[in-house]
Parts: sequence; structure tokens; C-alpha cells
Amino acid sequence: MKLYAKTIAQTLPDWATVVTKSADLFEVEINDEHPDFQSLLEELETEIEPGTFGVKSEDLCSRLGIEMSNPHLQQLVEQAQNLIALIAWHPDYKQLLEEGYQPDLNIADAQTALTYLQWELERNR
Repeated sequence: MKLYAKTIAQTLPDWATVVTKSADLFEVEINDEHPDFQSLLEELETEIEPGTFGVKSEDLCSRLGIEMSNPHLQQLVEQAQNLIALIAWHPDYKQLLEEGYQPDLNIADAQTALTYLQWELERNR
């Protein structure tokens, strides 16, 4: 699992590693299989809404001394478009299609939705 943060604590647990660092963003990789991380999740688990239990990201980040990055929606849309393009060309995805995978909505539908969102964002600038 990866987190993107504006600030991080001086020391991170051994199951958290800074992968990249730029002037305004840290990419932190979490080994979510590590027993200490699993223990932390169990400790932080709460009822998020009636019948749904989980860990709030703000609680996890607070415990780790991380301030989460809140990128602009435009940046998120661009990242999503890039990821969808990678999925579309991934050999495993192509193999699924060759084996008959036919979802109700496909990669092109997702790309179109993101394009419409991007147009709306540009129109409202």
C-alpha cells in the first residue's frame, strides 16, 4: 500500500519506507503484511458507520506522524487516466479480454468519464 504525504515523522516504523521524496510530496510504501502493521490496524479499528468496521486514514496518519497530501482534482484525474491507459495495455488485461472477459462497462467507458470530468474542470477554471 502507498501513501502520499506532505510531511512525515523523522522516524517511521520498519514496515513503512519512503520510496520517493520531492519538494512537496513523500511517497511512503507500507508493508501491509507486516505483523506490527496488522496489530496497529486492529488497535485503530472502529465502527466507521453502522455495521462497517475499518480504520480511518486520518487515525492511521496521525499515529504515523504523517500529514496526507490532498492533490488537486485535476492531478487525480490525470493520474487516473494514466493508470487506466496502463491497464488497457497490460498483458494480463489483454489476456482476460482474449479469454472472453466482457464487463458491462469497459476501459473506454472509464476513459470517457474521466475526459468529461476533465472538460468540466477546465470549463470551471
